[in-house]
Amino acid sequence: MCGIVGAVSQRNIVPILVEGLKRLEYRGYDSCGVAVHQDGGLRRARSTSRVAELQHQADQDDISAGTGIAHTRWATHGAPAVHNAHPHFSTGPGASSDSVGQSVGRVALVHNGIIENHDELRAELKARGYVFSSQTDTEVIAHLIDHHYSGDLLDAVQQALPRLKGAYAVAVFCRDEPHRVVAAREGSPLVLGVGENENFVASDAMALAGVTDQLVYLEEGDVVDLQLGRYWISRLDTTTGRYQAVQREVKTVHVHSGAAELGPYRHYMQKEIFEQPVAIANTLDAVTGISPELFGDGAYRIFKDIDNVLILACGTSYYSGSTAKYWLESIAKIPTSVEIASEYRYRDSVPNPRTLVVTISQSGETADTIAALKHARAQGMPHTLTICNVSTSAMVRECELAYITRAGAEIGVASTKAFTTQLVGLFLLTLALAQTRGHLSEADEAEHLKALRHLPVAVQAVLALEPQVIAWSEEFARKENALFLGRGLHYPIALEGALKLKEISYIHAEAYPAGELKHGPLALVTAEMPVVTVAPNDALLEKLKSNMQEVRARGGQLYVFADGDTAIESEAGLHVIRMPEHYGALSPILHVVPLQLLAYHTACARGTDVDKPRNLAKSVTVE
Repeated sequence: MCGIVGAVSQRNIVPILVEGLKRLEYRGYDSCGVAVHQDGGLRRARSTSRVAELQHQADQDDISAGTGIAHTRWATHGAPAVHNAHPHFSTGPGASSDSVGQSVGRVALVHNGIIENHDELRAELKARGYVFSSQTDTEVIAHLIDHHYSGDLLDAVQQALPRLKGAYAVAVFCRDEPHRVVAAREGSPLVLGVGENENFVASDAMALAGVTDQLVYLEEGDVVDLQLGRYWISRLDTTTGRYQAVQREVKTVHVHSGAAELGPYRHYMQKEIFEQPVAIANTLDAVTGISPELFGDGAYRIFKDIDNVLILACGTSYYSGSTAKYWLESIAKIPTSVEIASEYRYRDSVPNPRTLVVTISQSGETADTIAALKHARAQGMPHTLTICNVSTSAMVRECELAYITRAGAEIGVASTKAFTTQLVGLFLLTLALAQTRGHLSEADEAEHLKALRHLPVAVQAVLALEPQVIAWSEEFARKENALFLGRGLHYPIALEGALKLKEISYIHAEAYPAGELKHGPLALVTAEMPVVTVAPNDALLEKLKSNMQEVRARGGQLYVFADGDTAIESEAGLHVIRMPEHYGALSPILHVVPLQLLAYHTACARGTDVDKPRNLAKSVTVE
């Protein structure tokens, strides 16, 4: 989602700021901007186009300096427009005008998050003579800091922060104090980069790839004062009401830029679909046997102490958790519930201290999931584990245990390889819990490990179906609605297939358990409504065939991904792509791949922006 980059240096940091924004583009944004301390004042460039356009604008306006901040914005308060784009300048009493006649005060600020009491603060600041030029909640922070400023930027920030309600990561600098940036976090991620006689701040370590590998992951409530060659971190002591200095570990982290080469692929999403065999192999690389310690030291003790599992996740990760529920209950014999993270903390629930709380997140920074995790802990459930793709993320730091998938950087907004590697991690968790609970024999363990090791080859065989899927996509591109059906373990896979299609092709798509078709959705079925069916050769196959006949009897067009031995053949109104092999419990990992390909090629045929679909962001760091 929103991205922050800031720097204090003796060299021109504008190229570093812009390059940092480019590395964060994959997260999604609708405007961007950069502001610097130049010629004794504040200068900025803002754009509702891509970062490349911002770079051109900054070059054209000769914006260069050693101190500055930059931002990519995903709109919450106020439409995507230049006047709503960050950085924001304070425009209080005594403000001057910049080169284009805009009122400019002393403070420049960028912000990730949401300020819940912005209306109250806005009214107060207007009464004090501050002029608002945007509809954003962010602008109140710039004016509030300006109001408290009396010669010391850190002091002004520390006075302003306790007035804010909500979540934030901010970076701010002042006209009157060159070579100084102050940043703070509460509920949104922020990392400090330590360099030689220069320091940096960013919302994501990827923004600092190639700039510094010396990183400090700031904790909730931290305020950092960046100057040339030095920095201080402080936090509010709630007992004294004063800010106290704190120490944070500097870690050497080798971060690689997400801006990988596309190679022979048209889009990052296509590239990432085809990287799944390697991503799965990498995720399994260190697995030589099943053991609770795959998830961290002390896992055996924790696994012995729990009697149920609660999974918290959003979006695609929620569907991976929904799939895992079937595995956990059928293989590990442990009761499992799956909650949408954004809903969980706002309802009354019945906590059980013997629950293993499992969070799932590609980025490890998903605000709703982190908030749900903290709520679960506050309810008296201390045992926590995350399945995550980023080892340095907030989610990993918040949880007792973790399994780090090794999908690599995923740039396309629509998740693909992160999803399949999450499923691999969740299957390993299932086996580890089954072993701890006495439900995994040595023979079963060997059989499951054999299937896991063969999985990259099996996925590669599914990817070879791409030409057949392309033929289907040409039909789908002309439709505006689609239904997806699955049963049992494959119902969440149908949900994921529908999500992928709607995310990137903008076709309205819904998924149902196939048995529910006759309880309402069948009313939608016509020859213009394609019905995609996931048809593995499992215990529910004959039931599924009956559901398919219900569609055919109403003139619907069926598009079926069937295992080879299902005896489902193509004919009028029934289109079949045959999967290379049946894969038992791991079948969902294979069956989701052609659904990804179908969504991708349908979007290509419709000419949409596949990697950056409208209105969406990769890493959702606001509630």
